[in-house]
Amino acid sequence: MDAIANIPTVAHVIQQAVAPVFLLTGVAGILGVLTNRLGRTVDRFRLLGKLDGAEAEEYFAEMQTLARRAHWTHWSITLCTTCALLVCMSIVAMFVGVEFAIDLSDAVSLLFIAAMLALIGGLLCFLREITLATGIIVWRRRP
Repeated sequence: MDAIANIPTVAHVIQQAVAPVFLLTGVAGILGVLTNRLGRTVDRFRLLGKLDGAEAEEYFAEMQTLARRAHWTHWSITLCTTCALLVCMSIVAMFVGVEFAIDLSDAVSLLFIAAMLALIGGLLCFLREITLATGIIVWRRRP
């Protein structure tokens, strides 16, 4: 009979876990964009790395920018992945608290705050990478 009595409690926890799950979906979308950008950056760097002589000198500044972009994208991916892991841990903590009748509300709050800080950091790194990417665009008129 206890299991039936706990169904409303578990249902309530599932309802509370829905918002973080939507957040996970958003973070997964961001991670997809970031990994795509990193792949394109690495591909361009490898292409330019095959050049020699005067051509290599001509693209040296772009290669430096590509390296910085890869660095910022790496940090963005790391922080966004950390965010996703912290959100998952907060969901687990909610269910563990209900299952074992332990008050883990402080832990859930701290995990969620840490997740939001990681997401903010990841988005700031992404913004920096975007700034670097658009900074190397040079407009040249054709005669």
